[in-house]
Amino acid sequence: MITVTDAAAKKIKSNLEKRGKGIAIRIGIKTTGCSGLAYIMEYVDEIILDDILLSDNSTVIVTDSKSLPLVAGITVDYVRQGLNEGFEFINSLEKDRCGCGESFRI
Repeated sequence: MITVTDAAAKKIKSNLEKRGKGIAIRIGIKTTGCSGLAYIMEYVDEIILDDILLSDNSTVIVTDSKSLPLVAGITVDYVRQGLNEGFEFINSLEKDRCGCGESFRI
C-alpha cells in the first residue's frame, strides 16, 4: 500500500541507526498550510494499539486509520537536488500543492 524506494529505505535505516533506537517510521496526514493537508513522517520507538502496520523494502511503516485512505498508494523517496535533500511523497491523489510545496490538496 505504501512504496519505499531503495534510496528512502537506506536513509531511514541510517537515521534509525544514528538515533540508536526506533523500529519503524510513521507516515500520516495533518491539517495545515495553504492547501490544507501536509504529510508527517516521524520515527517510531513503540507500536500502539490503534497503529496500522505496513512494510515495504525492509521498512516497517506505521499509520493510523484516519490517514490511511490518504496515504494508501503513495511512494516515499529520498532525493538530493543540488544542496537540498529530503524525503519526498509521491501521491496520485494530490490535486495540487501550495507554492512553497509544504501542503497539498486532494
